[in-house]
Amino acid sequence: MNKTTIIAAILIATMGCSEIKAQDNTAFIGKNNITLDTDLMTPEALWAMGRIAGYQASPDGKKIVYQVGYYSKEQNKGHQVLYIMDSDGNNNQLLTTSEKNETDPAWIENGSRIAYLFEGQIWTMNPDGSGKVQVTKDKTDIDGFLFSPDGNHVILIKQLPYHESIKENPSDLPKASGRLVTDMNYRHWDEYVETIPHPFLADVTSEGINEGIDIMEGEPYESPVKPFGGIEQLAWSPDSKTIAYTSRKKTGVEYAISTDTDIYLYDLETKTTVNICKPDGYQEPPIDATKSMRNQAVNAEENLKNNPGYDMNPAFSPDGKYIAWLSMARNGYESDRNRLCIYDIATGEKSYVTESFDSNVDEFCWGDDSKTLYFIGVWHACVNIYQTDLKGNVMQLTDSVNDYGSLQLMNDGKTLLAERHSMSQGAELYAVTPAKKEKTSKVEQLTFENKHLYDQLTFGEVRERWIKTTDNKDMLVWIILPPHFDESKKYPTLLYCEGGPQSPVSQFWSYRWNFQIMAANGYVIVAPNRHGLPGFGSEWNEEISGDWTGQCMNDYLSAIDDACDNLPYVDRNRLGAVGASFGGFSIYYLAGHHDKRFKCFIAHDGAFNLESMYTDTEEAWFSNWEYDDAFWNKDMTENARRTYENSPHKFVDMWDTPILCIHGEKDYRINANQGMGAFNAARMRGIPAELLIFPDENHWVLKPQNGILWQRTFFNWLDRWLK
Repeated sequence: MNKTTIIAAILIATMGCSEIKAQDNTAFIGKNNITLDTDLMTPEALWAMGRIAGYQASPDGKKIVYQVGYYSKEQNKGHQVLYIMDSDGNNNQLLTTSEKNETDPAWIENGSRIAYLFEGQIWTMNPDGSGKVQVTKDKTDIDGFLFSPDGNHVILIKQLPYHESIKENPSDLPKASGRLVTDMNYRHWDEYVETIPHPFLADVTSEGINEGIDIMEGEPYESPVKPFGGIEQLAWSPDSKTIAYTSRKKTGVEYAISTDTDIYLYDLETKTTVNICKPDGYQEPPIDATKSMRNQAVNAEENLKNNPGYDMNPAFSPDGKYIAWLSMARNGYESDRNRLCIYDIATGEKSYVTESFDSNVDEFCWGDDSKTLYFIGVWHACVNIYQTDLKGNVMQLTDSVNDYGSLQLMNDGKTLLAERHSMSQGAELYAVTPAKKEKTSKVEQLTFENKHLYDQLTFGEVRERWIKTTDNKDMLVWIILPPHFDESKKYPTLLYCEGGPQSPVSQFWSYRWNFQIMAANGYVIVAPNRHGLPGFGSEWNEEISGDWTGQCMNDYLSAIDDACDNLPYVDRNRLGAVGASFGGFSIYYLAGHHDKRFKCFIAHDGAFNLESMYTDTEEAWFSNWEYDDAFWNKDMTENARRTYENSPHKFVDMWDTPILCIHGEKDYRINANQGMGAFNAARMRGIPAELLIFPDENHWVLKPQNGILWQRTFFNWLDRWLK
């Protein structure tokens, strides 16, 4: 049966009440075409913006389907919808208007249908939005899907019960809320680990799509890898005979201390699996779970050929001869340089084709010639598009003060479809035509999702500034000015401390840590790319590990001192410092080491007590790599000793400045006791302090009303002390 016949049969078999249900629009949250009362950014204006997510070009390259999220303050929730437009950005049309979310659009049947997720099942529709039908009726919700190139199979991602670390409660106690924990990896990000995702191989038939077979049946491992992995961690071979998938095949303590994920190939005919990162019979060297793996045998030079670090997101070349993936060299180091690895299927040889690019490869796609790869990476605090060949000859294609997101090659083989954003614009879709001459590629904007809001707003200017650090290096600092800026006036000024600790202060757009809304409230922002950030070479990036309170803290102070000394509009008597995650840790540390520079602080989800943090966090590999040792090790390294001795909680006696602490109680990365401890310590010292605690938020703040409360609390605190 050919694909056209299959889809016709599915349409006939599934028409009926299911289609009516998908069209219900009684509570539809759509685009907020609002008129603003002011030209200055407000929390409400920020949350009214549509947020572009997944997208895909049609096989003939004439259409693009994409996903947008809208948020309602009144309903305190978001809603995902699907749009379609011509490949030049014209004829934009809303495809879905139901009250539930429609997500993950993908073209199937040679572009005659669009598949998507709705209420945990796969549905399909015509490209004009008509003929919506449900094609799976799985007992388990589907988290993601990927159709095979021949259209006869589909990978379904489904959650399975998991009791390796948390025992299943007795069946006669169905309302018991207790959890008996028997090993590590019992919490991750914001959930107790009682399910794991597995890929299922399902058939596409005239009856619809069956529930499929688990290609990792009986394995207590996850694929995709939590907490952020999605369908991008799996791939089909061009002949539809092989599935490549990502997995970290470890449990308990071994899982918690390791970043060792590998790429596996599953053969549909033989139903066998092979690990292409490691040789047959590979035995991992013994690992001391209480120490950094930096100098352990698993990361010895002779073992790096076995890919002990993160290996993720495989993609077959169009001719099927190669598999490319993102690869980090070392185990236990989440911020190791992400390289682009090429695996020759015929020979089993691996090569790395971005070695001349001394920064991270964030995402990539193949060119249609199977010899070219396009990727995005950060350099000097901007994320641009590059290309490489199989010999590792890298060329920069775009050169703009923006950040590009995920890449897809259009079917013309000449145009890249990409997302782009900046400090002054949220994500929009762009077409990029690679040029033969470096940095001269043609770039065309396709979507204008929030133009109706941008046209009503005045944004502050973003300036690039280079200064000298205390170790005589050059450091890039972004200066963001208030709207309607007056050079003759003095403004209260904020030092922004980046998280990560190894995340770039690039041209990011955030719906919480948004520089334009800070500027709109009358603040100058000083945002340094301190030591420990990618985009300035590996040496600069790695200097922070084992030195959280050394050069990077000097860089913060150098940045704010330079602004006070050389920017006449900065008021040195009205300085604040703000940051989240490692940035929150930075605030807690600076609170005891700022020599009265600042008048107030704000720390969000920051580490306060590093000894407590070592065993609190669910990702033990992070603490091991960054601190070197468990705090109880008597033979700890000098770096470890210095790290623990300089934990912020040991300098509370030197705190003298008002501080706002913010934390989410579902943050299992940096537990809420860290924020509570900092707040309690400040109040016991008699220091003005407030604690904004979110019982239902994780390391981020995701609900609209919580987000607006966050913004109002943030600026009320700053205004109280700096205005």
